[in-house]
Amino acid sequence: MTERSPATKKTDSMSATWSTTTIADAEAAVADVYGLDGAVKRLSSERDETFLFTRADGTDFVLKIANPAEDPAALEFQDGALLHLAAAAPAVPVPRLVPTKGGEPSHTLSTADGPRIMRLLTFLRGELQYRTPASEAQSHNVGRSLAELGLGLEDYNGRPPAGKLMWDISHTLDLAAVVDHVAPERRAQVEAVLGEFERSLPAITGLRRWQIIHNDFNPHNILLDPAAPTDVVGIIDFGDMVHAPLINDLAVAVSYHLATDNWAARTRAFLEGFLSARTLEPGEIELLPLLARSRLAMSIIIAEWRSARFPENRDYIMRNHVTAWQGLQNISDLTPAGLKTLVPNFPRPESCRW
Repeated sequence: MTERSPATKKTDSMSATWSTTTIADAEAAVADVYGLDGAVKRLSSERDETFLFTRADGTDFVLKIANPAEDPAALEFQDGALLHLAAAAPAVPVPRLVPTKGGEPSHTLSTADGPRIMRLLTFLRGELQYRTPASEAQSHNVGRSLAELGLGLEDYNGRPPAGKLMWDISHTLDLAAVVDHVAPERRAQVEAVLGEFERSLPAITGLRRWQIIHNDFNPHNILLDPAAPTDVVGIIDFGDMVHAPLINDLAVAVSYHLATDNWAARTRAFLEGFLSARTLEPGEIELLPLLARSRLAMSIIIAEWRSARFPENRDYIMRNHVTAWQGLQNISDLTPAGLKTLVPNFPRPESCRW
């Protein structure tokens, strides 16, 4: 997405406002652009308008109408990734784009707020991970799914549009511009992470493996089989993809396993799952604790900054704040050596390519 850091842009796609699309207008747009009749139901979303569209025959789809500040190139980048995965890694469970009547992956609506891009995607049926009981078996399978997704994206040659994504760990230091929004009792610790990141920047930028990564592999974006809540059946929300070090994707995902009393066991299971499909290089392992701390610090800074700016949306913005802070406490002194004790024998993975 084109969400830029506060240091480089004052108005971004997360800050933009727009006129609400009525249910009747959404249904009419689907009928006109896709030739499909059905009913629309609004879903919660922060940066666009998202709806559940149920076709007349009962088949569900997800309808997304981008906000007018969205960069069309960013959505083309996302569409390219989904099309690439459909061809290169069909076993990876991601949404499929539904073509318009003209065979296009999206359509631009003319609205009072300006052009807005509409897309229709297949609906993946499953339970969001955060609503299911956590277990080590689940963490293992989620870790493997991330590795498989990364392998599917490894050869995707699309590039995100110019600009910095606020949620890109590579640009953690940009958040120093708004760190004063963090409450005093938390500020010193997040500032310490920013300092650690700055000292390690040469090693981070020198990592060998860079590729397109999902960059938001969290329990709100992972669907599990309700009958077997250890089995991943869907991966959604490709709006935060970036070209970045591969290990950043793992750091993002690991950060959501760190807020419980059994975080060490869950993290071990997650890493073992990832490593069952893909290796990690020594330099990546060395940086993983810092990058996970950086992601957690980012979550705290961005949430406190944005909730102050948009108090009406505070509940949504702050939904991960408590767990991010707890996770940061749990790994505040985790070293690379300590991480290696969690998974002492990094296994050679089986081939996992399509």
